[in-house]
Amino acid sequence: MATNRTFTMIKPDAVAKNYIGGILKMINDAGFRVVAMKYTKLTVDAAGKFYEVHKDRPFYGELVQYMSSGPVVAAILEKENAVADFRTLIGATNPTEAAEGTIRKIYAESIAANAVHGSDSDANVEIEGNFYFSQLERY
Repeated sequence: MATNRTFTMIKPDAVAKNYIGGILKMINDAGFRVVAMKYTKLTVDAAGKFYEVHKDRPFYGELVQYMSSGPVVAAILEKENAVADFRTLIGATNPTEAAEGTIRKIYAESIAANAVHGSDSDANVEIEGNFYFSQLERY
């Protein structure tokens, strides 16, 4: 069953390039409401735990290093059909394959430095949202 919430994270590359405002504007313009938001920096250990699902993949170590290399902005967003609509808004993982007008087409540098993370399922929204936010921090 689809829910009306999704999780996103503006990644270190986009934060370093001062794209936070532009990305948040695109999110708001697409009809999403920010329910919770946090500017933070992951430790290597925390990044490893967040991406533990990829632990056996060859890119895991590089991903953990990258995600702990600078601050991120984590957020829970609300909108009808949130997960699917947000995945459409962010575009393909590879920015060269992303549709025109998507966040990754506009702001991503590469597959690795692709500006934003977006939950791919309602189950992962719960897991990823709970990683960054307690129930008390959500509205």
